[in-house]
Amino acid sequence: MVHRIYVEKREGFSGEAASLLAELVSVCPGITGVRFLLRYDVEGIDGAEFGACTAGVFADPRTDLTFEALPEADAALAVEYLPGQFDDRADAAQQCIRLITMGEATVRTARVYLFRGKLGEGDMALIRRRLINPVDSREAQLEPYESLSVTYGEPDGIDTVEGFTELDDTGLKALIKSMGLAMDLGDAKCCREYFAKEGRQPTVTEIKVLDTYWSDHCRHTTFNTVIDDIEFEDKNAEAAFARYLGLRRELGRTKPVCLMDIATIGAKALKARGVLTALDESEEINACTVKIDVEADGETQPWLLLFKNETHNHPTEIEPYGGAATCVGGAIRDPLSGRGYVYQSMRVTGAADPRSESTFPGKLPQKQLTLQAAEGFSSYGNRIGLATGLVQEYYHAGYAAKRMEVGAVIAAAPAENVVRERPIPGDAVLLIGGKTGRDGCGGATGASKAHTTASIETCGAEVQKGN
Repeated sequence: MVHRIYVEKREGFSGEAASLLAELVSVCPGITGVRFLLRYDVEGIDGAEFGACTAGVFADPRTDLTFEALPEADAALAVEYLPGQFDDRADAAQQCIRLITMGEATVRTARVYLFRGKLGEGDMALIRRRLINPVDSREAQLEPYESLSVTYGEPDGIDTVEGFTELDDTGLKALIKSMGLAMDLGDAKCCREYFAKEGRQPTVTEIKVLDTYWSDHCRHTTFNTVIDDIEFEDKNAEAAFARYLGLRRELGRTKPVCLMDIATIGAKALKARGVLTALDESEEINACTVKIDVEADGETQPWLLLFKNETHNHPTEIEPYGGAATCVGGAIRDPLSGRGYVYQSMRVTGAADPRSESTFPGKLPQKQLTLQAAEGFSSYGNRIGLATGLVQEYYHAGYAAKRMEVGAVIAAAPAENVVRERPIPGDAVLLIGGKTGRDGCGGATGASKAHTTASIETCGAEVQKGN
């Protein structure tokens, strides 16, 4: 049996409903009221156990009201995650039920919105667009479920890309499209030549791994693009470039001019001059690490200071909450893996005018991007107690095509706490992590693809939802 309960915040605590009403009135003048309820469907426990969980798991009697049936309204809309997207609320409820009943239960959640007022089909279409991001969510049924079980087919064996080495350029282009690859024709031709020399056809896994490692996310193809024709509109920029060319001559650089070389030439020059003596270098460093002296407990101690930044423009563009959350999460990850304590962050973003309702076809409104991205960034930081000392958003029409989402962090650790070693053959590798859905698979390559209005349907799983 599937048990169902609705939970609504008591008056005085229902800030989300009041905020949503204020937002929707500007675009749907006929709306007069909004109620927001969380819906829990539970399978695998009996009625008594379900009742015991009501106050302890699904609702707090001090702030919440519960209903067994949906209250009346002029219109209702239920929204749930797509299958495979990680639902942290359902996961937390299942864990709590396990603690109370010592048994296993399946939980599915939905967000239910009740509306009052004169709302036509056009109004409801606009409301659906505001409340449902098709990348990760869909409209849920209002009727009760007979069962919550979902059957997933067993995956087939690893396929070989038959005839890959015999494909001409037209065939390679068709394969890139059919497999949803981020690599371009040049990359595919390189693969074709390699496997032809190997005298075999690649597996799908091999092509997908190459596609990931050669994506812009991992290989930074955009920043490594050769720059061979430059015009300057600004004298300062021209002078800076001339200084860069001078440093290239000083270092004897023969690699092509590119944005990556421009960005890193200063550090290379300082290192060559013997000035950059405080840089901590190791094969396992993921965040820039500098050796410093710190006054602590009345003495001077050697410490490590770590810096890291992350851009998540693409993920935030198609799923603003999760994209911005994993932006600061990605920045946190690297100094954390370097044994550092991350204690400060900053957020620099760019958006088009969030007051305008106009947007490109297939894209989320700028207001939705701006608000949900801010929630996602702060949520991730707050969960680990990270203070964000600077938040700066720039508004410019150029960001309508794609949002800018940048997070940066600083961390530190006593040098004695950090041991650097090199992995050697025979070492054991232990992989530890929580369960997650299909989300995040293809995230690196997804950020490197050219996107169309169809992307919102085909790339939903590429946005991470952290467990």
